Amino acid sequence: MNDSSWGAPTGAGYWGPPDQGPSQGASPAGPAYEQHAVEETRPMPIVPEMPDVPAGGRHQDDDRGAARPSGPLFRDESPGGTQHEHRHGPRHEQPRGNSPYEQPGGAQHEPQHQTQHQTPYVTPHEAQHESRQEPMPSAAQPAPAPPKKSAGRDLGAAIGVGVGLGAVIVASLFIVKAVFIGVIAVAVVVGLWELTSRLEERKGIKAPLVPLAIGGAAMVVAGYVRGTEGAWVAMALTALAALVWRMTEPPEGYLRDVTAGVFAAFYVPFLATFVALMLTADDGPQRVLTFLLLTVVSDTGAYAIGWRFGKHKLAPRISPGKTREGLVGAVTFAMAAGALCMQFLIDDGAWWQGLLLGLAVAASATLGDLGESMIKRDLGIKDMGTLLPGHGGIMDRLDSLLPTAPVVWLLLVIFVGAG
Repeated sequence: MNDSSWGAPTGAGYWGPPDQGPSQGASPAGPAYEQHAVEETRPMPIVPEMPDVPAGGRHQDDDRGAARPSGPLFRDESPGGTQHEHRHGPRHEQPRGNSPYEQPGGAQHEPQHQTQHQTPYVTPHEAQHESRQEPMPSAAQPAPAPPKKSAGRDLGAAIGVGVGLGAVIVASLFIVKAVFIGVIAVAVVVGLWELTSRLEERKGIKAPLVPLAIGGAAMVVAGYVRGTEGAWVAMALTALAALVWRMTEPPEGYLRDVTAGVFAAFYVPFLATFVALMLTADDGPQRVLTFLLLTVVSDTGAYAIGWRFGKHKLAPRISPGKTREGLVGAVTFAMAAGALCMQFLIDDGAWWQGLLLGLAVAASATLGDLGESMIKRDLGIKDMGTLLPGHGGIMDRLDSLLPTAPVVWLLLVIFVGAG
């Protein structure tokens, strides 16, 4: 910028080439812009005062800008101000000389779009600085408490139902043996009803319930009265009755239905008949009580240890809730209970026999539980029924008892005889 730009230029009022100069008779020097330029200039918005610039930080052109009008000097000048104003914001000094709002003759006009509150001007540098500011971190939230382990069932109802069933079984077992045989028969019939109902609901398999229920009850009674021969004969007749009963319906699905019927006859009533066979011995009630105690203790040990310490899954695709730690608990509890039962309940029994018996019970009970879990997974259900609150159905309680009955019967016959 040369020095002539600080004041009125040479030959002010002349817009021609500088080398020709003003013509003769030209009007005297006037303002550096014509009147119509003033009228067409857009009004300068009111800019709020900016904070004072620190000492020594004033730009070298700040004093020069005081002599300039507050509005644009030429038409092609940016209304936003000079390069200095873009970098450091608008100037604060009051304009000197003629105001862009002043009409010829001294009259002033207000800007048409002036408002009472104006938004402060923010330079690009300030906007970039504000966008880089990170939000203040919120106060540290306390870590949520780890979820407590849940039993997954109504434990109070399960204990109450278990105690009630145990009282009925023990009372019938030691008072009148025939009453206990009736309890077994009722459990078998209800279990068959649950199993066949779920098969029909989930798979469309129509296993003949009537011959199965009648044959199942007869199988239990025949085992108690006639021993193993009576049990096998009743089993054969029940399977034959299921084959004949299904012939009264259309042949579609016949093989599927009768196969399911024979499976149900073997799975529920035939395995339950071994409990009746144990009852025929002289110390039959003690043998049945040993069988029930070892199975319940095995299940309890697996549940307690697995719930508290279980980390390694035993069979995740079959029963995700069972763990290897639970299996160790089942074996430990069952072996301890077996040693006590064989020593104090069974005639001519020994504690070491109880250890083997407990180990076998833990294995058979676990396999039986996994077997029914496999059936329920195939059917897509959680429980076989809802008859027992906190337990599910009758079949949900017989799952470990049924396969354990023949194991206990056989080992007791080997250890102490048939009685």
